[in-house]
Parts: sequence; C-alpha cells; structure tokens
Amino acid sequence: MSIKVYGYARVSSDEQHEDRQIIALMQAGVKKQQIFIDKQSGKDFNRPMYKKLVRKVASGDLIYIKSIDRLGRNYEEILEQWRYLTKNKNVDVAILDMPLLDTRRGKDLVGTFLSDIVLQMLSFVAENERNMIRQRQAEGIRAAKLRGVQFGRPKEKITDEFICVYGQWKDKKITAAEAAQICNIALSTFYYRAKKYADTVSGDNKHPG
Repeated sequence: MSIKVYGYARVSSDEQHEDRQIIALMQAGVKKQQIFIDKQSGKDFNRPMYKKLVRKVASGDLIYIKSIDRLGRNYEEILEQWRYLTKNKNVDVAILDMPLLDTRRGKDLVGTFLSDIVLQMLSFVAENERNMIRQRQAEGIRAAKLRGVQFGRPKEKITDEFICVYGQWKDKKITAAEAAQICNIALSTFYYRAKKYADTVSGDNKHPG
C-alpha cells in the first residue's frame, strides 16, 4: 500500500489567511486537495478538519505541518496530539519550520528520543511566548487605563439636530422613518437613540439640579 502525504493548516479566525501555510505545504510536495484547513481558534480544539484528517490517515502516511503551534492550543495538547499521531496512528509527522521535528529522520531509539526532547522544548517555548504576549497586552491595557484611555465602543453623543428631529417625531409631525432619514441613520438606530435620549431626559427630571 502506497504512503499518502497530507498537510494540515490552521488559522485562528476567518479574518486571517492560510495562504502562507498552504504555499509552504505545497512546496513540500503536498497536493492542494490533500491539505486540511481549520479556520477557528484552537481554544477548545473543536476542529472538524483536523479530526477528519486524523480519521483518514493510515499507518505509514505522512503529515506536514508548517509550525508546531498549529498542532495544539498549549504545551500539553501539542505533546498529546504528537504522541497520538506518531504512536497510536503510527504516521510520520514533519514540522516544516523545524526540520529536527521529522519522525522520518530517526526511527531508532536515539532518533525518537531526540525528537521528543526537541518537541517538548519547542512546545514549552511556544506556550511561553503566547503567555508573554497575553501578559504584555494586559499590562498595556492597564497602563492605557491609567493614562485615561477609554476602551470599548465610544459613547454616542446626542446632537442638537437629533434633539430637534426627536421633538418633531415625538409631536407626531414626522414619522420615525422620516426622522431616521433626516438624521442619516438606520431606523433601528433612531429608535435606540430616541429611547436613550428619553431615558436621559426622564432621569434629569427625576433628579433636578
């Protein structure tokens, strides 16, 4: 039975592009129709194309992956998936960004041992780098808040023009659709702002200065 060659690529969202991974996999000799691609975060490891690939591969087949962090969401999971593929499924795995992580290189005890050591080191480094990025992001956000930077959606300002149009609509001189058109906003947005303004006015009346 001939050995089949597959590729696996993953991006964290629909906004990201997998082109770089696909090009590298095809340059390694993987046919495009044999590349399995997931476009979702590895957070819960619920990756349908990866699972399909695992079901499809047979003993002796080869899987190419661009980088080790495409295989799992953290250190433990990368090791778990690597061992499952290489031991349980008995397939070869080659990481393109790290030629040492190629199970075809050493089938003897020493070769397997070295691959496991390199894998553990790289998995740890990859997870540590992700943790450092999250930490730097959190520190940056805290520092920005201390400087007075506001996060989230900017507060919508009720303009004098809107108040005037709102008054005409409230007095039933114009329809809500006409009011929205005058303000150049969607009808749903007009209703939202109208309610917000009405709540503000009501609040001011309840708490006179």
